[in-house]
Amino acid sequence: VQLQASGGGLVQAGGSLRLSCAASGGTFSSYLMGWFRQAPGKEREFVAAVTWSGGRTDCADSVKGRFTISRDNDKNTVYLQMNSLKPEDTAVYYCAAEISRRIVARLVRADYWGKGTQVTVSS
Repeated sequence: VQLQASGGGLVQAGGSLRLSCAASGGTFSSYLMGWFRQAPGKEREFVAAVTWSGGRTDCADSVKGRFTISRDNDKNTVYLQMNSLKPEDTAVYYCAAEISRRIVARLVRADYWGKGTQVTVSS
């Protein structure tokens, strides 16, 4: 399985970006999908997750009300809509997949990782 993230870039504080992560080589509808991020000098942290059906989502407190995760199983793609971006959102964003049809939107492990996409928010 390969995960390809895209959509990162440079944006001013208060702006928006939409990240995409396209999966290939597996059964996308069997995966619980998530987004993580890693800022310079910090550990990788959970951002958001969505269950295999898209029926349930969860996100970190730091992004609640600003970020939305969704997926399109017909397109084998998961999205992260990021609004009201802040400088502290600056990080490399990674998508991850866990082979699971768990109904709780939280990864307990990552079976696959995508290469990251850089998001930089200027003040």
